[in-house]
Amino acid sequence: MNRFQVLMLLGASLLAACSGEPARPDKPEAPVVQVADVTQLTGDAEAGRIGFGQCRSCHAVEAGVNRVGPSLHAIVGRPVGTVADYRYSTAMAAAGGAWDEQRLYDFLENPREHLPGTKMTFVGIKDGQRRADIIAYLKTQAD
Repeated sequence: MNRFQVLMLLGASLLAACSGEPARPDKPEAPVVQVADVTQLTGDAEAGRIGFGQCRSCHAVEAGVNRVGPSLHAIVGRPVGTVADYRYSTAMAAAGGAWDEQRLYDFLENPREHLPGTKMTFVGIKDGQRRADIIAYLKTQAD
């Protein structure tokens, strides 16, 4: 087979792989929970520990351990933008208030929409139950 034939075969294979209907998951996706008030949900800390896995690439829950994002140790109740030795965006540093459960719940849905100017590039978690679970886990990560 010459080089041209190999390239044509490779191109045809790529087109075949990219066409048609997308693959369907073996099991249906769970419905997304849409609730505006976190008090309407009961968070599961163990499910939140698992869900927090996606946060670990940027955040730690150990005190004093900052990564791309600040440590989330004892975040519930802590004033916004106050972790020592972390350089916050101007927007986060000026936000004021404290991280209560509702504020975390709203922020985690879409950080950039909730606080324009934040450095956090995460797109957010649309499922309210998953957010409530992560908050329940974060509540266990304090002294």
